Amino acid sequence: MSGDLVSLAAEMSPYMSAAVGAYGGAVLAKVRDDAADGTVRLGRRLLQRIFGTCVEGAALPQPLQDLAADPQDGDAVAALRLQIRKALAADPDLEADVRAMLGGARVTVAASGERSIAAQCISGTAFTGDNITINR
Repeated sequence: MSGDLVSLAAEMSPYMSAAVGAYGGAVLAKVRDDAADGTVRLGRRLLQRIFGTCVEGAALPQPLQDLAADPQDGDAVAALRLQIRKALAADPDLEADVRAMLGGARVTVAASGERSIAAQCISGTAFTGDNITINR
């Protein structure tokens, strides 16, 4: 499989994981998602484009069932990425649609309030304030 598809599937994963975490077993159901934030909404649209839609309560594809059971499970996320890469490799139109959907995604990071910090991703510890002491 192309390394490009590996990267594309990896780029989609946070959106899809957020959607599965928010909707669980109803992630592919056709219902309004006005209350969902942009990340969850995009993840859901991506999942519906890849796996289709279904009525609420219908069985999800196995990778989505596993992720819905534990949205923090790294192995479940990896299994979903593999399924997505296979689907993208098999359908160039699907790949083009997904790229267009991701291209329209805008990341907004904002902080408000005294000593607030903002970042798209914080992979370590972030400290704010006066006279911080870190004991090791």
